Amino acid sequence: MSTEPETTGDAEPGTPTGGAGTEGDAPGAGQVSEAEAELRAQQAERERIEQRKAEKQGPIESGGKLSGKAADLLAAVRAVESGEKPAAAVFTEPEPGPRRSAPEPAVRRPQPVAAETVAASAAPAPEAVRAVRALLGEGGAPETLAPQVAAVLGEDADDQLRADPWQLLRIAGVRPEQADGFARTLLGAGCGPDDDRRGRAVTVWLLEQAALAGHTALELPALVTALAQRGVPDPDRAVQDTIAEGEALVFQDALEESGAAPARAEEEGAEDEERPVRVLVGLERYALAEESLADGLARLANSAPKQDGPTEEWERAAASAQGSAGELIRAVAAHGLVLHTGSEASLAEPAALLHAARSLGLRAWAAAYAPIGRNRFAALLGRSGGPEVSPTAHSPVATVAGLLSGLEGPGRDADGALDLDLLVVLDAPQLDVETAALLAESLPDGARLVLAGDPGVLWSVGPGRVFADLLAVRICPQIASRRPDPGPLGELVSGIGVGELNQVEAPGREVVIVPVRDAGEAVHRTVQLVVDSVPRAIGVPAEQTQVITPGHGGAAGTRALNAALKERLNPGPGRFGGFDPGDRVVHSPVPGRVLPGRVVKADAEGLHLSCEGEAVLVPRERVEQSVRHGWALTAHQAVGSRWPAVVVVLPGDAAQALSRPWVYTAFGRADRHLSVVHGVEQALPKAVAEVPAKPRTTRLPVLLAPQMGG
Repeated sequence: MSTEPETTGDAEPGTPTGGAGTEGDAPGAGQVSEAEAELRAQQAERERIEQRKAEKQGPIESGGKLSGKAADLLAAVRAVESGEKPAAAVFTEPEPGPRRSAPEPAVRRPQPVAAETVAASAAPAPEAVRAVRALLGEGGAPETLAPQVAAVLGEDADDQLRADPWQLLRIAGVRPEQADGFARTLLGAGCGPDDDRRGRAVTVWLLEQAALAGHTALELPALVTALAQRGVPDPDRAVQDTIAEGEALVFQDALEESGAAPARAEEEGAEDEERPVRVLVGLERYALAEESLADGLARLANSAPKQDGPTEEWERAAASAQGSAGELIRAVAAHGLVLHTGSEASLAEPAALLHAARSLGLRAWAAAYAPIGRNRFAALLGRSGGPEVSPTAHSPVATVAGLLSGLEGPGRDADGALDLDLLVVLDAPQLDVETAALLAESLPDGARLVLAGDPGVLWSVGPGRVFADLLAVRICPQIASRRPDPGPLGELVSGIGVGELNQVEAPGREVVIVPVRDAGEAVHRTVQLVVDSVPRAIGVPAEQTQVITPGHGGAAGTRALNAALKERLNPGPGRFGGFDPGDRVVHSPVPGRVLPGRVVKADAEGLHLSCEGEAVLVPRERVEQSVRHGWALTAHQAVGSRWPAVVVVLPGDAAQALSRPWVYTAFGRADRHLSVVHGVEQALPKAVAEVPAKPRTTRLPVLLAPQMGG
């Protein structure tokens, strides 16, 4: 059976999508690799979330009155959490065992996990892999899944899988119909669509698919409908069983009412009047991360920042800055949490803030989403500031991943907090709830956090819409930059941001439209542009030109374009897993992040890459799943980076994948030149004018309201 995941557009679970991080030198004695450091940070966050779970007392807080199935569901969950036996009308299965409690936390902040522990847990035992491989073969599933299954399920993975074959759905890329076939082979006549194990597994799988689409939870009616579409005979019971087993959490959130009626009711003392609520079901890791994020942001927003300099000095620094840069400095002087919005040109304002803060003696750092963004901002600091900040290894700029893993940045203090006074996070729209939660919880009391970014770009690859939610709830000062991006490219992208695809004057051929009839012609013209036209007419060499296309598959997706570009730019036999020295690649050290680079060489140890000047070793066994060719990327993979020239490929079959944020992001990756290989006709202006970002279901605004006194 095939395990190719179901995806459309940018997202392709289990492959490099979105994000970028940073790699240190190849791991050796006493060193911690990028993947291990990332796993360490994630494990620390998981442990902190477990501690938070153990601290919770009592049932889930109610936001209003419920009736019918929703009321039964909430009552059942509360009964399970309190250890009582659920009502027979709700559950027909025996009472589940009590949930295990995490130990009481010794300190509030996450503590580092030993690299040896992470390294040991990252690779499953060979005997466990062999046992799983035998069971997969017995059930007709691809034996190549064995390492993943053993890593996800643990040492007794074969026993777990034999007891519940639908646990195979926990492996990225496996679909319900594939797990059904595996279960039928193992269970024979005892396998049926009404099996409770199947109902729970499909429920969790649907919540995982929702997370891949950006949701932190699903509304109960939507989840029940999706379960019915997947052939679950009793969707309500499947949800109840999943919650009872602790594999998901249920929430009810009060909805805001419009008009003056609620205020009048409160004045008249009508406290018992029902308020509309929505019932949500979510995976524990995302639900608790969102709660942790709300706590951390509220702590920063409600706390007075440390007095790191006389008010007059802050005001003097603000007065010396220009326009909205001065407004940003004043806001940061008085508040622990500040939002800053703007496009590429607006980066000059966080740079001015960083200079001002460091001149006042603050330990100020910036963190970018991608290594290219980090290096560009470091260079900007070097051009605009004093000698204490320059585009070198000593500049106060890191990637978010490097900062959290400890491979970059100031490190952590004795309490586990980041050793800084001010953190400016660039590309903030790319923060998912888990990364944002770890950042917020990692800041010491009295520190200042600035989240800066362009609200028009694609949201994070991971679940949540943190930056957009914060802009909507308005819990802190928001400074909007008044610096427009210059030139024809700036004019074009600014228009797209407000829903207008304008024709712009481009006397220097800054914008070129190349019409094509079909996908084959799109690939041909793209290769021609990268290899010949752009270097000759614009002066940008092929290695500085990035191709961006809507998806991985299809006749003009990243796979087809990368194959065509490799054939022209670096032909070779693919001596190591399809790669040759000189190949342009993207490396995904952990799912959801990509790191652009080039192949240097390959040997018995693995594939040696150079990623933004840093040496990276990808072990032989990790190459197939974590490295892809990178001449062509999706917009999600390209976000957070910019190149001198960009070729955006829009074949006819890409029309359904287009939206205003996608076009805004793709077109906005170009510094000097943009070529658009255009085969979607009127679908492009229609997408810009009429197709906004896909909505995401999140709880952050509701969670922030009571903490901010709202």
